[in-house]
Parts: sequence; structure tokens; C-alpha cells
Amino acid sequence: MQFKRREFLKAGAAFSATAAFPSRLWAGDEFDPRPGPWRSYAVTTELTINTEGATQAWIPLPSVNEREWFKSGASEWSTNGEATLVRDPKYGAEFLHVRWGASEKQSAVRVVSKVSTRDRAVDLGRPASPMQLAPAERELYLHATELIPTDGIVKETSDKIVADAKTDLEKARAIYEWIVDNTFRKASTRGCGVGDIASLLVSGELGGKCADLNALYVGLARAAGIPARDVYGIRIAPSKFGYKSLGVGSEIVTKAQHCRAEVYLDRFGWVPVDPADVRKVILEEPPTNLPMSHPKVRAARSTLFGAWETNWLAYNFAHDLMLPGSSGPNVGFLMYPQAETGGARLDPLDPDNFKYTIRSKELTAT
Repeated sequence: MQFKRREFLKAGAAFSATAAFPSRLWAGDEFDPRPGPWRSYAVTTELTINTEGATQAWIPLPSVNEREWFKSGASEWSTNGEATLVRDPKYGAEFLHVRWGASEKQSAVRVVSKVSTRDRAVDLGRPASPMQLAPAERELYLHATELIPTDGIVKETSDKIVADAKTDLEKARAIYEWIVDNTFRKASTRGCGVGDIASLLVSGELGGKCADLNALYVGLARAAGIPARDVYGIRIAPSKFGYKSLGVGSEIVTKAQHCRAEVYLDRFGWVPVDPADVRKVILEEPPTNLPMSHPKVRAARSTLFGAWETNWLAYNFAHDLMLPGSSGPNVGFLMYPQAETGGARLDPLDPDNFKYTIRSKELTAT
């Protein structure tokens, strides 16, 4: 599936935000996450590197704490190297930096992180009185990053999409609907994608995975003057609503990384969105390649503007992270373990050769 740039820009310009849904349409029993009991998990990351000289690794740790839906608990580790807990000063992202000497033949580290989660839902038909963003936080989540510019083709596209919108809610919804209508999940994309949204728009082929499509949402929202952010994490449990594509099927979650997005609306606070998962349902939910009219797609589309099923761990909101001690470039986001040996960066999307395993275990269900 391909989209020509002229055609999709026209589609964005034609979208009438004033005719968009004024609130989230509850999807009934099919897919209806709402705040409920907290669930606790232990997530274990084990990493082994056959060394070729001095070696180091950087392992993301849960560092998001949101009163309504996510609590990062303690992380504990054991290693035959030297480990240091690092906190990024800009975004607050935490990760473990482990170093091994050149004489170590095999480098190993085991990290166990405990988290608690519960489902989220914002009733967009009932404006609230949220705590307002501090000026510095608002600036941070309107700011361009290396992979998420807010000028050029991103700004041009955003302006066309929100041209008929009046409120920040209408603009945020228009961008969400535009992404659902004009992008597609590209199965051949490695991992979760790169998140280079300007290149994606210039190409005219709007295919990718969550780090591409949800980053596109964030960039278009920021270009429209609405604070937005990516949330990088990993799925850790099955979907209790029966969506095989939106959960995990075993305790091994090594390849279950998933990033989501949030948009800040003045009358509602941070609102969860996930247009990438709508496209995932379309492509992957059995029997696969579902039409937009399929009940599961309709339910996902309605639900994922304003709600998340939080069978998922949130690591951080960070972009353009410098890995201390690294001889390689900054990483656009930290959602996978990273490592170097002999000065060469290993491929985090090849966990069979860069050997790491991530397991999830539910501790309580209260």
C-alpha cells in the first residue's frame, strides 16, 4: 500500500475537525479499558555478551510515575561487571550502565524491575480541571527533536490537517483520525521503526510501526502548538479484551517493545492515544488484514483516542539520549537494551546474537 504525497495532504486539508467526534465513544464490552484495580509485575531482563574487548551496556529501567495509571517500583540487579544507575537530566529517563573490562570473556547482567499498572480512560465529554503544565514542561513537549522536527513538511502537513479545527481537542482528534486513515503498518519494518517522521512524510509512503506512526502523531501535534510526547515501553501481559495483536502470548516478551503517545489538552490534562495500534489491529488481528469496518477495528479506533489497556510497561519519554561512555552516536529513544564491545555498537534488534531475554510475571491481581 502506498500513498502519494499530494493525495494525503489533500485528505488532511479536507478533514473537518468540527465534524469530528466530540468525545471518546465507549466501545462497550469489545474493547473498553477503564481505571480499575492495580496489577503488579516483575519484569526481568537478562543480558549476556561474548566480549571482544572492553564492553558496556545500557539497560532501560521503568522511570515513569503517573498517579492514575503507572508506578515504577524498585529495580535490582546482579552482574559480573560494574553497574551504575543513570538518570537523564532532561527527561528523567533511568537506565543501568554496566561496564566490563577487556579481560572478561563473557559479560552478564540480570535486572529485575517491579511495576504496577492499571487501565486508563479519559471521558472527553466531561472537561476537568487538570493541573496545568509548568512552562518548562510545556516547552519540552512542544520542542523539536532530531527525529521529530516541527517545521518544514511536518508543519505544512499539520496545518492542513487542523485547518478547520477550533479547539485543541478538535485538533488532536483530527490528527489522530488522519493518521489512522492515511498510514499503514508495514510488516517488514525492523523492530518498532526509527521514528524519522520528516523522511516518512517526504517519501509519501506512510508505512511503519509504532515508533514511526506514534512519533508522527507527536510531531504533528507539536507543530499544531499542542504538547505531546512519546512513551517508550514494552507489552507485558495478554489483552483481557481478547485482542491477540495488542498483548503478549507468553512470559517471554523480548520482542514486545511498544511505544505509545500522549497529548496534553488544556481541559483534560494528558490524554492517551495510540493510532499505531489501530493500524496493528487492521494488519495483524486474526484473521488479519481486517477492513476498517470490522467491529474490532471500529472498537479499537474509537477506544485508542482517550484510553489505553495498560498491559504494558512504560520506560520513559526520552529522545536523543547520550549513552555515557559510548563511542557511538546518541540514540533517538531508549526502548531496547544497548551494548558495545570492542568499541562497536551491537544491534539491539538482533537479540539472538546480542543475547538478551526479557520476561514478565504478574505478581498480584487485586
